[in-house]
Amino acid sequence: MKHCAGYSAVSRRLAQVCVLLLTLSSSPAQAEVALGASLPELLSYARQHNPALAAERAETEATHARAEAAGTLPDPSFQIELMDVTNSMRGGGTTILPGQVGETRYRIVQPLPAWGKRELDSRAAQTRAERAEATQAQTWLNLAAEIKTAWLRYYAADREQMLNDDALALLQALEDTTLTRYRLGLAPQQAVLRTQREITGRRLASITIAQRRHAAQAALNALLSRPASSALALPLDPPALPRLQPYAGLLDIARATSPALAAEAHAVEVAQLERDRTRRDRYPDFSIGLTNNQPRGGDASWDLMLEVMIPLQQSARRAREREAALLLDAADARRTAAMTSLEGELGRAHAAYLAGRESLNLLMASLLPQATATRDAARNAFANNRVDFDTVLEAEEQLIATRIQIGRAHV
Repeated sequence: MKHCAGYSAVSRRLAQVCVLLLTLSSSPAQAEVALGASLPELLSYARQHNPALAAERAETEATHARAEAAGTLPDPSFQIELMDVTNSMRGGGTTILPGQVGETRYRIVQPLPAWGKRELDSRAAQTRAERAEATQAQTWLNLAAEIKTAWLRYYAADREQMLNDDALALLQALEDTTLTRYRLGLAPQQAVLRTQREITGRRLASITIAQRRHAAQAALNALLSRPASSALALPLDPPALPRLQPYAGLLDIARATSPALAAEAHAVEVAQLERDRTRRDRYPDFSIGLTNNQPRGGDASWDLMLEVMIPLQQSARRAREREAALLLDAADARRTAAMTSLEGELGRAHAAYLAGRESLNLLMASLLPQATATRDAARNAFANNRVDFDTVLEAEEQLIATRIQIGRAHV
């Protein structure tokens, strides 16, 4: 009975291990298949797994840690001075042991920067941290825009593949109808050949569309820091297009919320603080020292020392001030360039959005109903022998092309 109980325990243990292995082996695949249906889940995944964004977060935290240390006093130094190590004044041998020489001096020296320098250092470090945060936010916006673009291309290729498959199925049905009519002497051989030629063209188009779909899938996986061949779920339809505000209102919002402009504004502020900090080098720094004198065989005494740094290197100081002023000019110019670039990008995006929305409205409201009506009329006329097969095929191709164009217009 004991042996049977042992075997039963081992069997249960093996069963648990097998279940665990199956769970671990199937979970990643299921996660890969589930990912990619919509943009929110992709953006959430990228926030957690993108290495470039992780690097920006680490650098931002590093600048905050550096800001905490900025503006503090320099570390004091400790000195020990051995006077009369030969003991020539008191008689005796040479030694370097404290208390065995003529006099031992213990000194602590604390450097003190001139007034205002530590405050400027602290403000500059804090502003650098704020700039790092803005840069991190801009990195995320750029990454999110690339993910959205790649996903829309993936969506467009997937929908185009579906439309092409529908068109191929329709052409194959028309091929059967044409062959039947050809055998009955109701259609010429050219109609059969053209149908087969169109079918071949659709199969070639399917290869091209599949290549675009795989390329969009690989690009999307790369942005998500996943292997290029990782599976993606079939994309769902994107949300409806938002209502577009006037360009002036969008520009005001962009100026107030753009992380790129905020980063350049912080860069200008840092350059101003660095210029002010450089000008403070005209004033001397100080050091305060406290010395404990312990003569051998005598009474201990205390000394107080004040040290002043003399700023004599005027040419070097003026060069640093000139450098700081030029860096401020450069930072201000970069901020102006960023503003100009933002206005240009927003203007182009606004115009492209308006044109795309107008084109989509025309396609949906006019061209698609017209193409559908033309296709239906051609089918009815062909059934009554009033038009030839080429007319029906052209109407079908026009409807298919219109649907594909609508799918591309959403992107």
